[in-house]
Amino acid sequence: MSLVSPPAALRIEQGARTRQPVIISLDSTEPGPALGGCRIKPYPSWRDGLDDALRLSAAMTAKTALAGMPYGGGKTVVALSPATAARYAGDRRADLLADIGEAVESLGGRYITGPDVGTSPPDMTVIGQHTSHVLCRPPDAGGSGDSSVPTATGVLACINVLRERLFGGRPARELTFAIQGLGHVGQLVADDLARQGASLVVADTDPVRQRLARHWGARLVSPEQLLTSEADILIPAALGGILTRQTVPALRCRAIVGPANNQLADDSVDGLLHAHGITWAPDPVVSAGGVIAAVAREIDHLAEPEVQGLLAAIGDRLGAILDESARSALPPLTVARQRMPIRQAEGSAAADWHSRR
Repeated sequence: MSLVSPPAALRIEQGARTRQPVIISLDSTEPGPALGGCRIKPYPSWRDGLDDALRLSAAMTAKTALAGMPYGGGKTVVALSPATAARYAGDRRADLLADIGEAVESLGGRYITGPDVGTSPPDMTVIGQHTSHVLCRPPDAGGSGDSSVPTATGVLACINVLRERLFGGRPARELTFAIQGLGHVGQLVADDLARQGASLVVADTDPVRQRLARHWGARLVSPEQLLTSEADILIPAALGGILTRQTVPALRCRAIVGPANNQLADDSVDGLLHAHGITWAPDPVVSAGGVIAAVAREIDHLAEPEVQGLLAAIGDRLGAILDESARSALPPLTVARQRMPIRQAEGSAAADWHSRR
């Protein structure tokens, strides 16, 4: 889901210890502090990392708005070169995380970070030594831990909604799921579906994850073959941008739902999917479980039954979008946008979030 416009704030700081540029994009801070993870990965150039930060922070604005949360959207990206990536996974890791923590702290609470691609809860502990504006540290360090579990919970709730609305409530064991990527969330979703007896087609280039897929009895294919594999539901669970005007005509699925951010190459692809009779579940709705749970547990201090209720509501929210899409004949993205509070109008989002607590 692409909603890129000029950000509310953009900061690029060269770390005092590593001299690596730390990019922080705050897409929106009007509803409240911007929420968004910290991504550390190799890019062809730092400008590619900047583009990613802008896209991802805009996606976080959509995610928090659609969840009715009184927060904006942000993102940290450290764009490593392929030559330096190994160094900052090893002995210089703590220095890089310290630079990130200081950059976050310099924003004075306007932005709260957490794990993303290339970072983990233990990394948040190090970042947290330099700023208090961090979520998802390990529980023994005072945080809510790995956000993968609540994210997967939300994805599975959305899969159940699709089963009910598109497949007449048929159980997972009667359906085939094509899963792109077995990262933390992808593994949890695939394992749950395998336990339900579902047929799985999986693409992941990591040998350890491939062994896991074989354990489930999944059929392994290449990432390119996955998109054209026959399946009932396609689950994008890796990096975004896989749904393009070129790939959509070759898809052989009835629905798409997954945790990957920014799955559409551009917004027009949603209309193309709709025209092809493929139901796309907007990823800002589907993937919101992690940030919802982290805020509920660490900031709002809700009891666990209340947290689980908020996660279950992700499926309800998707169901309402799909029902309206069916009634209006509008693509799901269009319906989702109509349901988003205007990002500067913070009152409606805050009221909606607090009404669910």
